[in-house]
Order: sequence, then C-alpha cells, then structure tokens
Amino acid sequence: MGEVTGQAGAPDVRLREMTMDDVPGVMELERTLFPLDAWTEGMLMSELAEPTRHYVVAESDDAIVGYAGLRFVPPEGDVQTMAVDERVWGRGVGSALLTELLDQAERRGVTHMFLEVRSDNPRAQKLYGRFGFVQIGVRRGYYNGADALVMRRVAGGGDHE
Repeated sequence: MGEVTGQAGAPDVRLREMTMDDVPGVMELERTLFPLDAWTEGMLMSELAEPTRHYVVAESDDAIVGYAGLRFVPPEGDVQTMAVDERVWGRGVGSALLTELLDQAERRGVTHMFLEVRSDNPRAQKLYGRFGFVQIGVRRGYYNGADALVMRRVAGGGDHE
C-alpha cells in the first residue's frame, strides 16, 4: 500500500490492511467523527470477517488517522465507509484511502462502484467527484435526518491525482 507525504514538519501517513487489533482505534475515531450514527464494534468486526470486504487504515505516529472499507461483488462494489481524522485533513489521506479502494476494486473485477455520502458534507462530495463519482440518486433521511447522495463511478471514469 502507499504512503502519504506530510506537509513540512508533519509526520507521514502510511496505509495498511485493517486487522481486528485495529478495531478499538477505528471505533474511537468512528465515534468522534460520527457521534449520531457511528457503527458499532460488532458491525465493524462482522465487516472484517466477510470475504467480500477489504478494509484499510491510515496511520501516523502509530495512531489511526483514517480508515476505509470496500465491499466487492463483481461487477459491482461499494465504499462501505471512509473517514479521516480532522487533524490530518488537507494532507491527501482521503485521496490515498479512496485510491486504495478503487485499485482493490479494479483488481477484483469491479467495474461499477457505488457509495452514499451525506448531503451536508461538501468536502467528501468534492473528493468523490474528483475521482469520477456522479450523483445518481438521493436517500431521504438516511443519516439521522441528513439525506444521503447516492453516487456511482464507472471504471475508467476518474482521476487518481
């Protein structure tokens, strides 16, 4: 997997496959970033046990600063979850995580990727748009009152910066 070069004086971020040992750190970040609709520890552990999943973490100074998960059932795949610690926003961590998921999806024969993103999260929407995702629908009230924008990307449809 890859490394993300930090800004001057900032530590680098490394990507690696998520393990069960990462669950406590991921859950801490999950609850911080998504207090109203965080996954449970059981949900995450179930996802990690599924053979049709690929989960990664981003680490900096031995701390988890991001994570992402892919569901793949070719020819379709889904970004199950993706989150980045606010303290490392703007350092390319989200782009690196998404690139890893898309590369894994391609290796596994996925040609159509889907995801849901909060309608009140323009930062994430912009990231997904840069990678060729386009909105194809809306799920009303999907995120505890916020709508979910359903987005799709067809293989070969986005930049990897």
